[in-house]
Amino acid sequence: METRVQPAEERIALRRIRWETYESLLTDLAECSAPRLAYHQGTLEVMSPFAGHEAANHTLALLVELVAEARDLDIANLGCTTFKREDLACGFDPDSCFYIQSAGRIRGRAQIDLTVDPPPDLVIEINIGCASLPKLPIYAQLGVPEVWRYDGEALAILALAGGVYHESNESVALPGLDRATLSAFMQDSQSLKRTEWVQKLRAWARSHGPHLNP
Repeated sequence: METRVQPAEERIALRRIRWETYESLLTDLAECSAPRLAYHQGTLEVMSPFAGHEAANHTLALLVELVAEARDLDIANLGCTTFKREDLACGFDPDSCFYIQSAGRIRGRAQIDLTVDPPPDLVIEINIGCASLPKLPIYAQLGVPEVWRYDGEALAILALAGGVYHESNESVALPGLDRATLSAFMQDSQSLKRTEWVQKLRAWARSHGPHLNP
């Protein structure tokens, strides 16, 4: 059987980069969806996603949207919004991110200030190949409660506890969604027509998991 090798994203890491340089790049790239930047205490990563990366990202983001819709949840999809704190010398551009439990706290906000506003409840990270800059310490420092990490084959649910991420079998942001179900839907997305996949996911979401009130 032929083994399909996933190409890796293009990533470069630059050392001894000043915060002012990072902020200047964010300003210059404000209207661009790529490249995506991450910064941690002087190290800057620049990542250019490829087609498979974006396909997986949009599939997972759509999954969150459809599950929330089926459960009548009020969520906020902030896409690849930049999150940063100068006092902690860290920042990142997520592949996708969502406010779910905290959606009401940022409703109507044109800007998110992490010194007063909560971080997103869920961050999606597509990591196909080796990251040149580990992102989990950044997410942890900024207090992101949950990360879904997909490497092109397997999906991990990572929950923050005691300042460290631990693998979890079930999502806290979307209770009732477990690792096996997420992985199965990611596999289905590669073989089913999009309309068939959406219908299957909607049917599952309506019949599984709690219907939470915001």
